[in-house]
Formats: sequence, structure tokens, C-alpha cells
Amino acid sequence: MNHKFLGIAVVAGLVIAGTAAEARDQIRVVGSSTVFPYSQAAAEQFARKSGQKAPVVESTGTGGGMKIFCQGIGPQHPDLTGASRAMKKSEWELCSKNGVTNISEALIGYDGLTIAVSRKGEALDLTRKQIFQALSAEIPVNGKWVANPNMKWSDIDAKLPDMKIQVFGPPPTSGTRDAFVDLAMHAGCKAFPEAKSLSKADMKSKCSRMRQDGLFIEAGENDNLIVQRLESDATAYGIFGYSFLYENQDKLVGLKVEGVTPTFDTIGDNSYTISRPLYFYVKNDHRNVIAGLQDFVAEYVSEDAMGDGGYFNERGMVPLPEAKRKEVRASLIEAKQMPMF
Repeated sequence: MNHKFLGIAVVAGLVIAGTAAEARDQIRVVGSSTVFPYSQAAAEQFARKSGQKAPVVESTGTGGGMKIFCQGIGPQHPDLTGASRAMKKSEWELCSKNGVTNISEALIGYDGLTIAVSRKGEALDLTRKQIFQALSAEIPVNGKWVANPNMKWSDIDAKLPDMKIQVFGPPPTSGTRDAFVDLAMHAGCKAFPEAKSLSKADMKSKCSRMRQDGLFIEAGENDNLIVQRLESDATAYGIFGYSFLYENQDKLVGLKVEGVTPTFDTIGDNSYTISRPLYFYVKNDHRNVIAGLQDFVAEYVSEDAMGDGGYFNERGMVPLPEAKRKEVRASLIEAKQMPMF
């Protein structure tokens, strides 16, 4: 095709996309179930302050949100996605393939990955090795990797309760699942001498797969459903972000991991070993065509939201240090583009 006509076609396409985008009168947010309550809180504050419609916030999981976010530019695609881990290279490649390259990334705070139980249940103190022994599809026994034989907690250690292992957790599309595998399962796996001789590929296979014999139950992307299951069964345990434990601390208690209870302080200083950063991503190409998007981004990274005692903090997020918050805020307001992988 003639380069002149090709250029005209591209410009025309952008104009059409921009005009159609202006027709959408609500901001769209997708992504992590852990980041969902913070996005929802920012949406409510934005609507209250601006008088505009509250953004539509969907809990799709981190992986699901990235897939939707990276489909393209225009009104049929969301403006922001929340994530309980950083964007992966494969997700960046999908975005790039679909023309979504002008993206800003924001680290918004920290969250602990908690294992919780009803206040009527037994609050355990587990090592990451014991967590791996409870939840992995395979574990080493007498020097060989075998299907996980542990049916009760006491099978792992006689000091643990003589009670069936039953743990509800997130699906593979969840950033919470990704982070839990990385921070808890991999660390627990490496505690076994047998893990040292594994190749990189075998390490990923042996140390990442959750058991599928009914003792680990995938509960979908709605963490509130896990909370409800724990309320109804005091012998069950559940995995989710600290914010959900914090919001339900009248009903649930968090398990200690290697002797440390999940709290704002222990997550913030990393003494609680299964903690992770939280992010959101925004399409800069949508800022000037989706009504209110720039103001919503400013609200999301405001001191009222992200600061010490801010409404994210009130919902369980551990704030960034003040200097880091200022850096993130400036970067987002200026629509600084994240670097390519």
C-alpha cells in the first residue's frame, strides 16, 4: 500500500476510536480481586468529589485483567487494570501486538498473602516447608518425588492437628495464586535437599503445581466467597490478600508463618515472609478521550488514598514510604510511559 494512504488510514482509525471513546461516559477498571476493593474505594471517592458517574470496577483476577486490558485501544476496552504482581513479559507482548504500548505503571502499596481460619478454628503456626507439604501436587519422600500423600495436618508433623487438610484458594488466573506460589510454595520446596538437583524446568513443575485431589479447592476470583466458606466451616483454611483478613478480623484470624503474624507492621518490614507489591496500569491513550480518567488517576494516587491513614490503608493496604508515594504520584500525573521489557 502507498505509505501516504497508509498514514491517512491510521490517522482515520485513531480519530474514529477517539470519537467512539468519548461516547463512553464511565471509566472501566478490571483486574486483581485483591486490588478490587481499593479500585472500588477510589471510584466511590472520585464520583463523590467530581459528581461524575462512578467508574465500573470488575474483579477479573490479575491474569484475566491483563488479558482484557491488552486487547486494544478504544471504548470497547478497559482503561485501567489492577494487579497483585507486576506485568509479565508475555502480557506486555500481547499488549504490544494489539497496539497498547503507551502504558503507565504504578506501585500503589504492599499486601500480605494470608492463610486464614475462622475464629472458632485452630490458628496454626506453619513454616513455608509445611505449607508446601500440605498443598503441593508432589513432594519428596525418601528421596523420590511422589504424589502428595499427606491427607491430614498431622501427617506433616505430629504436633499439628489430627484434622483433614482443607484449603480454599485462588485459581491459576489470579495474581494472588502467582504470588503465593512464588513466595510460599517455591520457598517451601527449596527447603528440601531434593529440590537442589532439579533442572529449572523440573523446579517449576515440581514446586509450582497445587494438588488436585480435593484438599486444595480453587474458589474462583471472589475472595468474599472464601471468607463465607471459612465462616461456615471452622476446619477449613483460606488463602487471600491481607485486606480481606483485615476487613473480616471479627470473624477470621490469620495464621502465623514461621512464627510471624500478618499485620501492617510485619508486612511493611518484610518480617512476614509472604508479602507482595500491588500495582495498577493505565492506558495513556485513553486519558484525553475518556471523560474524567485523568482526574480518576489523580484520585487513585492521592495522599487521601495511598497515604498513611488513607482510605486504602483503612482497607488493609500497607502504604509506600512517603518519598516513594510522591515519586509514583508524579509519574502517574505526568503519564510517564513504562519501559519496554
